[in-house]
Amino acid sequence: MNKKCLIIDDMHESIVSLLAEIGIEATYAPGMTRAEILNTVGDYEGILVRSKTTIDKEFIDHAQKLEFIGRAGAGLDKIDVEYVESKNIEILNAPEGNRDALAEHAVGLLLSMLNNINAADQQVRNWIWDREGNRGVELSDKTVGIVGYGYMGQAFVQRLRAFDCRILVYDKYKKGFGTKKVEEVSLEKLFSKTDILSLHVPLTPETRSWINKDFIQQFRKDIHVLNTARGEILPIKDLLELLDDGKVLGAALDVLEKEKFNQLSNEEKTRFEDLFSRKNVVLSPHVAGWTFASYKRINEVLVSKIATHYRIEAN
Repeated sequence: MNKKCLIIDDMHESIVSLLAEIGIEATYAPGMTRAEILNTVGDYEGILVRSKTTIDKEFIDHAQKLEFIGRAGAGLDKIDVEYVESKNIEILNAPEGNRDALAEHAVGLLLSMLNNINAADQQVRNWIWDREGNRGVELSDKTVGIVGYGYMGQAFVQRLRAFDCRILVYDKYKKGFGTKKVEEVSLEKLFSKTDILSLHVPLTPETRSWINKDFIQQFRKDIHVLNTARGEILPIKDLLELLDDGKVLGAALDVLEKEKFNQLSNEEKTRFEDLFSRKNVVLSPHVAGWTFASYKRINEVLVSKIATHYRIEAN
């Protein structure tokens, strides 16, 4: 087939051999700078990227031979989808590769938050044995409200069902998915019944800062919040105010509004320090979906989709 693919982000070592099996010559170059990528990408029919650089108009205009972009993950927020598609370039992503990992991590964060596991761990290490102060909350008598029912939301719901909690799901763009155990609901019902809010929507202009103070104030109950989607969906400034007034009882966050700490302003750094100091907040560094198994599985999903794009029979 004589197609070439440039890989500009760190990926599991299997990627080069998997591409070779379907006749694609791969150049593995995760150390390239953006300037080097722009000078080189014009020689390639394909590119694989995680989050190293923005695939914008400038990038695409340098990639005259490009036929596909493979995103090693689920989100497409760093890709100018409209411009890419206007050039008839196929966009392939791999939510199937890390949905199970994300769902398991989300459950872990949720249980840690509801049972004060992080705070209790630190107390015991400091010779504090406070059973009453660390009394937990059971999922079985709670209502979990899910926003977004794509690959990630569905995988999370599958795990939640084992806890016998009530599950409500709102998805603006998906209808007819309700079952006996998963209730498809309006925003109004979500606001009325939810105890725990879990976010599973992509970052788009529509969802940026969507889950803000005004949104959360509409919930009838005080709630716990879980975010394994994108940090920009939930502004930290608003979350801190909601934690202060008790509207948000606790938060479990795998993602933050800004994740490059060296680029924070003094004001942003102060907010982060406030967030990090709170015992009712559980944090992880954008690793939901980032396991040893998913790292390899993402490659397999992407190569399978590339093979389908070129109508190649993958091994």
